Amino acid sequence: MKKSLINKELFNYLMDEVNEKFEGWDFSFLESTGRMQEFPLSWNYRNKVMIEIHEVSSLLDMGTGGGEFLSTLDPLPKYTCATEGYKPNILIAKNKLEPLGVKVYEVENDECLPFDDETFELIINKHESYSPKEVKRILKDEGIFVTQQVGGLNDKEINEFLGAPEFEFFDWNLERAVGQLKAVDLKVLEQKEDLIKTRFYDIGAIVYYLKAIPWQVPDFTIERYFDKLVEIHNIIEKLGYIDFTCHRFFIISSKE
Repeated sequence: MKKSLINKELFNYLMDEVNEKFEGWDFSFLESTGRMQEFPLSWNYRNKVMIEIHEVSSLLDMGTGGGEFLSTLDPLPKYTCATEGYKPNILIAKNKLEPLGVKVYEVENDECLPFDDETFELIINKHESYSPKEVKRILKDEGIFVTQQVGGLNDKEINEFLGAPEFEFFDWNLERAVGQLKAVDLKVLEQKEDLIKTRFYDIGAIVYYLKAIPWQVPDFTIERYFDKLVEIHNIIEKLGYIDFTCHRFFIISSKE
């Protein structure tokens, strides 16, 4: 088959992938089929949250996405709230969480959360930005903040392969986050950082993934990066997969 025809078929396939529906924070289109797999972390975020949740009557989930994670926690504390900053997720989160008694708040500014001082005994945050000062303000005395963050080295090879600019927050890491929390007098109880791998088994999965996380390569389009995508596709065809860095860190802190 001629190269031009092969590339045309690949281009059309990638266009189908990028147009596939994505909503909330649900990667099941890739993960349930095994097209993308993250290597295991040395901790389990859900288990860490569940240890704390049984002891509290008030909970905030920061950056709930479509409510996918929070809706699986059972039982929820009597007073449970969630925030979300991505407009397309707001209605999805409300539809999933409000029947469970959870109030969902749209938040555009991490520095100004719609809660009174000392409102929550437990604040959880998975892969969402936050202001340490605001976290401290809305935590009750002896309250706990649990966060798992995506580090700045995450998926760095994608940018390198595509010849795209370095990720804006490439220097976001455990040391920096711990320093920020300590600077507002939050006590760090646990901390851990992992550099593992995310494995992709086809180029379509990478295209779909980049649509879901537009901040990684802000100017990404298939047309703009097609030649580089073909190069990645050829690597996958040869090896059967391609690995990118998966950078995660985890912190539990408390307000004394």
